[in-house]
Amino acid sequence: MKETILIVDDEKKARQGLRLGLEGGDREIHLAESADQALGIIRKHNIDLMITDIKMPGMDGMQLLEEVKDKSPSTDVVVVTGYGSVEQAVVAMREGAYDYLLKPVNLNELDLLVRKVAEKKNLELKGELYERQARGPIGMEGLIGTSPVMREIFEKTKRVAKSNITVLLTGESGTGKELVARAVHQLSDRSSTRFVPVNCSALAETLLESELFGHERGAFTGAFKQKKGYFEIANGGTLFLDEIAEMSHTTQVKLLRILESKEFERVGGTATVKVDVRLVVATNADLAAVVKVGKFREDLYYRLQGVTIHLPPLRDRKEDIPLLVRHFVETFARENGNPDLGIDSDVVGTLARMEWPGNVRQLRNTLESLVVLSKLDRITMEDLPSEVRGLPAQASSIVVPLGTPLHEVERRVILETLEDQKGNRTRTAEVLKIGRRTLIRKLQEYGSTESSRNVGKR
Repeated sequence: MKETILIVDDEKKARQGLRLGLEGGDREIHLAESADQALGIIRKHNIDLMITDIKMPGMDGMQLLEEVKDKSPSTDVVVVTGYGSVEQAVVAMREGAYDYLLKPVNLNELDLLVRKVAEKKNLELKGELYERQARGPIGMEGLIGTSPVMREIFEKTKRVAKSNITVLLTGESGTGKELVARAVHQLSDRSSTRFVPVNCSALAETLLESELFGHERGAFTGAFKQKKGYFEIANGGTLFLDEIAEMSHTTQVKLLRILESKEFERVGGTATVKVDVRLVVATNADLAAVVKVGKFREDLYYRLQGVTIHLPPLRDRKEDIPLLVRHFVETFARENGNPDLGIDSDVVGTLARMEWPGNVRQLRNTLESLVVLSKLDRITMEDLPSEVRGLPAQASSIVVPLGTPLHEVERRVILETLEDQKGNRTRTAEVLKIGRRTLIRKLQEYGSTESSRNVGKR
């Protein structure tokens, strides 16, 4: 429950004097009479702050600073020196020391400095945990969430990315299907090549075939020269076909052939073109139902079902909304030149209760508007539309689906409570009624063993 401080000085009176000046409050004090003893303590304990004299027999404070920064980078170091050695203290700061104190040490100044270090650590921890949560795993930039369903999507995406199997992405509009497609590409062996996205519904039926497969000169009115299609442009890389259900039967036949033989002819041509393209397709329609009514080829449907990844609507993973809200606010605030803009917790709670029929895309656009129109340094309930402000208030809570493993429940409770306490570990431990060292150990576990699964982020 205490912040751990290590005092290093070969003079007993100096050590005792500094300890007396720091005792009390949320502090646990360790003493060492030599650098070697200090390193031994650091190996056994998680030290937040080390205060060390520079001049000591054997290994001096400068050498100790170097060792600590190598073995325990998270430990802040304050060096103590005499008036005649200020230059050495400045060198120590260039080597990684947080600050320095002059002898004789003013205890009020010392206490203030220690408080500043503690506050800095709280802010760093909050920022570090937030950053790890808000971004998805490496290669999945833009995909945000710590809910079980999102973690399953992350894992499935990583597994299929290393193969060349066709991936079918399903889900409502705005759920992030293109982001998953890009992740498949970024995590594959094709990441250094092109990722080519095509929205099939945005092109007229007469144009889609030509855009995908290219055409020869004179193939139709206005075809003044040969043109390569998206399949040729994406050769060696990944082609993402969104809204695949909108594709005409003629184009479906050509697509099926490419999937089976990796070859096709340009519109109006006879020469066979061979390509090596990883195909990822997406639809917000029930493709099986479209097949039943005869609007989509059954053989192509089964050929596209190499691996299916379904992206849930935002209303089915509401526990991710607070994380998305803070991420979008931070992103748009930075883009609009207001990086210090915050958002009140009751606003986050209100947004988390909404249904969001447009899913993440709608939430994103809403938050961009709130950031741009914000008049103060925080987004408050007054900034929300009147129909939204009328929603009933909601107490702070965490939604945990039935069947969630106990260790995952514990992890989420700890991280959400830490966020609610603005990164203050001492208050978080008190609220959770656990020891502060226990809290720190668990946060370290989340950071070291779970960071690859998009957890533990503020």
